[in-house]
Amino acid sequence: MSEQIISAELVSSHNAARKADLERDYASLGERLDRRGIAIDAIRDKVEKFGVAIPSWGVGTGGTRFARFPGPGEPRDIFDKIEDCAVISQLTRATPTVSLHIPWDKADPNRLKQAASRFGLGFDAMNSNTFSDAKDQKLSYKFGSLSHADAGTRRQAVEHNLECIEIGKTLGSKALTVWIGDGSNFPGQVNFAKAFERYLDAMREIYAGLPADWRLFTEHKMYEPAFYSTVVQDWGTNYIIAKELGDKAYCLVDLGHHAPNVNIEMIVSRLIQFGKLGGFHFNDSKYGDDDLDAGSIDPYRLFLVFNELVDAELSGAKGFNPAHMLDQSHNVTDPIESLMLSAVEVQRAYAQALLVDRKALEGFQEENDALMATQTLKSAYRTDVEPILAMARLRTGGAIDPVAAYREAGYRAKVAAERPAVAGGGGGIV
Repeated sequence: MSEQIISAELVSSHNAARKADLERDYASLGERLDRRGIAIDAIRDKVEKFGVAIPSWGVGTGGTRFARFPGPGEPRDIFDKIEDCAVISQLTRATPTVSLHIPWDKADPNRLKQAASRFGLGFDAMNSNTFSDAKDQKLSYKFGSLSHADAGTRRQAVEHNLECIEIGKTLGSKALTVWIGDGSNFPGQVNFAKAFERYLDAMREIYAGLPADWRLFTEHKMYEPAFYSTVVQDWGTNYIIAKELGDKAYCLVDLGHHAPNVNIEMIVSRLIQFGKLGGFHFNDSKYGDDDLDAGSIDPYRLFLVFNELVDAELSGAKGFNPAHMLDQSHNVTDPIESLMLSAVEVQRAYAQALLVDRKALEGFQEENDALMATQTLKSAYRTDVEPILAMARLRTGGAIDPVAAYREAGYRAKVAAERPAVAGGGGGIV
């Protein structure tokens, strides 16, 4: 049996005080869904099986380009991070895996695997880092990595990615995510075509190092840290990369990596249609790559993304197997609380998308009935599925109200007493 950080007695007491109300709410929602021809238990069963990975770096306090303000009880190393991730998993039952970032999380792979297995956690995609310089690194990535003009720097970046694959093989990971910050800040600084060709050549070497059962995810981002041009700037370039590399290469969609007002759900549809959707980094944004909590700004967009995902799931789209991960920066909240709520919001969007009357929607689309088509989506979105999510947590051993249970447990105060305080005043993201 997996070890639990929050006492089972506390979770049991927490749930006992809320179970009767939940059962009444669940029964009431079940009656209303039944009138729409929807079996609530079938939706609940799907929600129970749905999971999203926690990024190891997400449990630390984030920052901005101007400052970082550390929070109490910040994890000192990857092993503290795994414990924080275990708390999220225990209370939400929606986050069964952790995604590591190398070299930030570099440690003996067997020790990492043992630490995670204590809590029943697995490992999701490995993430390489060639967008910042590590301690004792021979060559700098200040002017790029996989697309750098210097062959030695490119070789160093390739070798780092191959090392990430080797670590992941021991951990049981099955994917590598590659995001680079390569680009330029001034017109004329780089030759666009040469930089992209160097990138493709380097990625071909990395791709060749993939085990047969692995996938390679490439991630696009229109700006930051490069502000004039970015080597992998949008989903079109990302799609070209995936097609160039081969069948194991897929596009990763980060919800914050697009220009304002871009129709992300349509991008998702296109990538599904042509078999190149690899997965997601879920977050939310108001202006750019804000890395805010999932569903905190535009929950309807999150629902519309999942509408496309559920449509592909139910229609049996070929090769459809997207990976799901949160990718957020928590500057003013407790990271554990934010990640718990984000995991729940992703589940919420999934459950709502499962409620869409797809037969009716298709009919309205064929009849060009725009009003009723959009109202069909809105009917599902407006449905309060909280009783389904809470019942799924209860049945799988989680907390009916994860944040309330977490605060009752006093976990943050406990680790704050055990972990040395981190000095503030530094700039940059964690």
